[in-house]
Amino acid sequence: MNPFDPQATEAALRLKDAAGGGKVTVISLGADSARDSIKHALAMGADEGVLLSDPGFDGIDNFQTAVALARAIQKVGEFDLILMGRQAADWDMGVVPTGVAQLLGLPAVTIAKAIEANGPTIKVERVLDDGFQTVETTLPAVVSVSNEFGEPRYPQLRQIMLAAKKTVQVWSAADIGLEAGQLGAANRWLPLEALYVPKVESNVEIIEGDSPEEKAHNLALKLRAAKLV
Repeated sequence: MNPFDPQATEAALRLKDAAGGGKVTVISLGADSARDSIKHALAMGADEGVLLSDPGFDGIDNFQTAVALARAIQKVGEFDLILMGRQAADWDMGVVPTGVAQLLGLPAVTIAKAIEANGPTIKVERVLDDGFQTVETTLPAVVSVSNEFGEPRYPQLRQIMLAAKKTVQVWSAADIGLEAGQLGAANRWLPLEALYVPKVESNVEIIEGDSPEEKAHNLALKLRAAKLV
């Protein structure tokens, strides 16, 4: 499971507990192995899970992912709040939550460390580079949750066993209204030109001299020849 997603699940469960009820639906896009992540969320206390799985999802980018998730959310039906991890652990781009919000025409609040529901609105404390920011928005909305939210609850054995019996719905691309022309690496919004590990090379030269003064003089000559001074 993406390390930020348990925080999003925990946020949903805390809001459900504070409200005295509600329904938490977990949606994940990926291979069949993503079913394990959904089962973990169900063991934490989520009510139902949906897996988006289709060969057409292979090689898609973050923007295509946002389209698929937005379509799945619409298929689930009425909702009050969409909670997502702040970013994926592989590309670390963090654009899917705001992409989903844009597609659904909803306000988006990113990198949340605390969420408080108040009737038709929510108050969110965001993490900034130099502190924190508190914002308030109407519902429904999309909120991405950061690791500063706190440790997620750990499922107990009984919860894990109950979650194992729960059925995870599996939806294909066609089930959420996506066509072949919208899927696959060939239809990426952000084409991937190359993926590689950059080579880092360094050259070390020892400046010789019979005295510190001569070494400094020789260093200055080297730096001037390299047009660094």
